Parts: sequence; C-alpha cells; structure tokens
Amino acid sequence: MAVDKALAPYVRHNPLHGQRLKTKSDLIAAMFRLLEPLEAHRSVGRARVRLGPTGAIFDHGAAELEGFARPLWALAAAYAGGEKEIDWEPYRRGLENGTNPEHSEYWGDLNHVDQRLVELAAIGFALLVAKDELWEPLSDPAKLRVRAYLLQARTREFSPNNWMYFRLLIDAGLRATGDGPPGDSGDQERAALDALYLGQGWYQDGPGNRVDHYVGFAFHVYGLLLQHFAPETDKGDHLARARQFAPQFARWFDSEGRGLAFGRSMTYRFAMTAFFGVYALCDPDPVLPWGVLKGIVLRNLRWWSEQPISDRDGILSVGYGYANPQMAEDYNSPGSPYWAMKTFLLLAIPDEHPFWQAEELPFPFGADQIELQKEPGFLLRNADSEVTVLSAGQDAPMFRHGAEKYAKFAYSTAAPFCVEARDTQFDTAALDNSLAVNVVGRPWKIRQNSTRISLTEKVLHTQWQPYDDVIIESWLSFDGAGHIRKHRIRSAVELELIEGGFASPRDCMLPHVRSTWDTAGRVEAELGSLIQDLNGNRKSRLHVPAANLSLLTPKVEVPQLLGTAKNGESWFACYVECGRGHS
Repeated sequence: MAVDKALAPYVRHNPLHGQRLKTKSDLIAAMFRLLEPLEAHRSVGRARVRLGPTGAIFDHGAAELEGFARPLWALAAAYAGGEKEIDWEPYRRGLENGTNPEHSEYWGDLNHVDQRLVELAAIGFALLVAKDELWEPLSDPAKLRVRAYLLQARTREFSPNNWMYFRLLIDAGLRATGDGPPGDSGDQERAALDALYLGQGWYQDGPGNRVDHYVGFAFHVYGLLLQHFAPETDKGDHLARARQFAPQFARWFDSEGRGLAFGRSMTYRFAMTAFFGVYALCDPDPVLPWGVLKGIVLRNLRWWSEQPISDRDGILSVGYGYANPQMAEDYNSPGSPYWAMKTFLLLAIPDEHPFWQAEELPFPFGADQIELQKEPGFLLRNADSEVTVLSAGQDAPMFRHGAEKYAKFAYSTAAPFCVEARDTQFDTAALDNSLAVNVVGRPWKIRQNSTRISLTEKVLHTQWQPYDDVIIESWLSFDGAGHIRKHRIRSAVELELIEGGFASPRDCMLPHVRSTWDTAGRVEAELGSLIQDLNGNRKSRLHVPAANLSLLTPKVEVPQLLGTAKNGESWFACYVECGRGHS
C-alpha cells in the first residue's frame, strides 16, 4: 500500500510499522509498542501523561488525564482476555494520586460537561474488568478517595449524546468496587440514549442528524461492553441492534483495509474498527463470519501500520494520515489520539474463541454493490478496492470544518476529504466534492446542511440554501465507474461557481503550481480523479490548493469546474470519477 514517497521516511517512526498483525499475540505486542512511548512522558506521581503544550477547549489537567486514562481501554480488555504481563503499578499510583485533592497531580474537581467525565469512563471500565489489579492493591484511604472522586459524576451533567454512556460506565466501575448506586441509577441516561436510536442499528449522536463513526466506536461499543461485563445492571437490547448494524457498517471498509473518513474525530484513526472486535466478543452467532470480522479489523490495522501517524518518538500525532492539526477538533489535545486504543478492546476475546481460530476472510462485498443507508443519508457503493458514498449531507455547524466533514457530495476510502483553511479565498480553496458559490461582498459558501432530502436506491435529491436568496437542488447518482451530479440553481443574484471532484495526491517533490487550465470542460488528475462538465457551460482546471488540507497527504490536486449562474434559474451537471486515489 503506497504512501507518498516524501512521507515514506517517517513511516518507520510508527510503532505499528513492520508488525505482523495477524494473531492475538501480535496484537498484544502491538498494544505494548503503541503505549511504550508514553512512559517517558509520565509525571513523577504517575497520574498525568504530558505529551505536548498545545491546548484544547479544556484545561491541561484534563488533557494530561487523557494521556493517563485512554490506554486503559486496551490494557483492561487485554487483562480480561487473559493477558498477565501488564505493569499495573503506574496506573495504581496514578489513580491514587490523581484522585487525591492534596496531591500536586490531582486531576481537579469535576464540572458539568467536563472532559474528565469522558476519561473516567475508561477508569470505570478498568475497575469493572480489572479490579484485582487496579483496585484491590490500593490502601483503604486511597479507595475512599477514588470512590469519592468517581461519585462526583453522579451529580454532574453529561453532554446529551454518546457521553451519557460515560455515566453508566462510571457507575459500573463503582459497583465493581462494592459501592453500587441505587437500582434505578442511570435510568434517565438509558432513556435519553434510547431516544437517539433511529432504527436499523443506527443512532444519531445528540441533537441534529449526525450519524458517523460514533455509532460504532461509541454507542454500540459501550452498550455491548455493559451488556457483556455488567449484565445485571444493563437493560438495553444492544446485541440485537448490533446485529442489524454490523453488515451495514462493514460496507464502510474496503478490501485494502481503509475505512471511510467521514465526520468528526478522525484523529482517533483505527478506533473506527473497535465495533467489530467488541461485537465478536458479545455475539456467539454473529451475522457475519468470524473471518470477515477479523479481516476488517486486521486489514485496517495493517493499513495504518504503513502511514506516518506518529512523531519521531513514536507518540501518535493529532491528524489522520500524518500530523495535521488543521483538520483537528477543538477538543483534540496531544493525548486525544489514544482513543484509538479502543480497537484493542478485542483483546478481551478469550484465546480459544473462534474469532482467533478463524482464518481472515476477504472483503465480503462484490464489485459495484450499491446500498441505500437511509440513516446516515448515504448511497454507498462497494467497488473492487474502494468504497464511495454519495451523501445527502448532515448538519454539524458546531464542529470545526463541519461542512467538509459532513456535507460534501461524496466521500471515498481511496481519497479522504479536504478541510479548508480559515483564510482561504474563493479561487484558492480545495472544494473537493463540493459546489461552492460566491457573491461579491459575501463570504463564499458550500453545502452545510440540507433543508430537504429525498432518498431512493438510485438517486439522492437534496435542497440546500447557501444564502437567503439562493436555493439549490442537487441530484446525485452512480453511473459507470463514477457518479453524476445535477444542480438546479434559483438565484436572485449572479453567482460565481466552483465545483470540485476528488482530491488526488500530488507528488510532494514537485514545485507548487496553482492550477492548470483546460477549456474543454474535462480535467483529470495524475491518479485518475476527473471531473467532466456535461452541459457545456463551465471550463475546467486542475487546481493545487494550499498544503495540509487533505486528511491523508499534505499535497493534493483537485479537478474543478468553474462557471457563472445568472440570476433566475440555471442548470449544471457533471460526471465525476475518483480514480486510483491513495491506494
């Protein structure tokens, strides 16, 4: 699996690089390799892991708790699955000191909607499944302080989304220590979580219509873990919902191991496959063969092992295919990427389990299979070596680059999306898989949400309104090796238009050239990404936007069409192919 030759020298710093990643013992070794670089950055009192000075929307204390707690998803699961060679002493000491208000490394009191509540879920899970190592050796005074610290969470507000599971996980950990809350504790959170269920295995992550990777690595993972490890307190039908979700979500991954980059929190990287391992742990008769579940996870890990995702010390970077804070969320601290350790929850699967005995099976979907996934608003096609989705667009204005992450026309495993720089001018933006409109004196716009959506197994039809006096309808459908877009624009003002195809990697060794023009209305990037005007009313160019906009590679080129929409009604259409992308 090729990586940009300018980036290739940096792959060797990736702790996963060169690892076999075939068996359970391989994954245990990989887990330790990923976590070993953290030890040099652990504080004297062991309660904080200090990975860098960059900030997030929360304080440094919470950020340093991230570095401490996130490895526990993997370590606790490995312990539950029989792994005994884990050094628990740093975590016991850190837990003791981090919850002690008199200690200099105290994590700080819990506030409402506090990042600490997120990290305490990992501690709750670890207490639930590894209390013999993490809890029992503590002194009685230390146990009292840990309990008192966790008990704060019962009187704190949680964000009204997947966070509500954190309350349940913290409570499960408290019960494991012998300090169980009242029998009805968590009923309010369970009811609120159930209200987010859309049907067919899908959830929306809080208010709005966001349906993204949090469905897998949050909603399903947390529900299944509670059902499996704390069945006496769980009241949900998580397994039945997971059985509906599994074959649909499997389509988000291609035969090379690449997952679909879509939505927020892409810096969590291989956390995107956490669902499949936890589902395998919990379902004795899975809807997909053991070898298919195993193959999705292991192919994805092997793909990530060939990407430059860490710094020179082996610390996972904020970014996706490379270190890139441009695409990050405002809640990403230097420790945030270790949410990826949730993939190693599959280490809770016992050694003798059929998951580990099964041979990896190949990508389970044939070429050109198209499926309508109504809940995320996708028309999805699995081709030979890539997944492409046509998207109706989701509304995410509260997140950085929400329009790019949720509302582009198309997303592909072969060509992950670009974000835009904050100061990008209209004619220099990347605009991959977007139709951008510009009016003199106004900020330029792309689709940020859809005001009306109609979905069929053949066509996605959406209406969106970039300005009060402009209404655009877009029709998206697969055709041949690519897809067709049609747009009807009704405007009270004249508009400048730029429409982009898929971003294609550009050799980082080449000099920067802004754009190459082609008046024929068709333009193709080096690796086959192309856009073809179908109405004869736009010209084309191969455009090189600013660096570090693509999630996967620092430099890309984007085939674009440029034109003008007069006031009144105008129609535009184009054919788009992804090409070989980043394979």
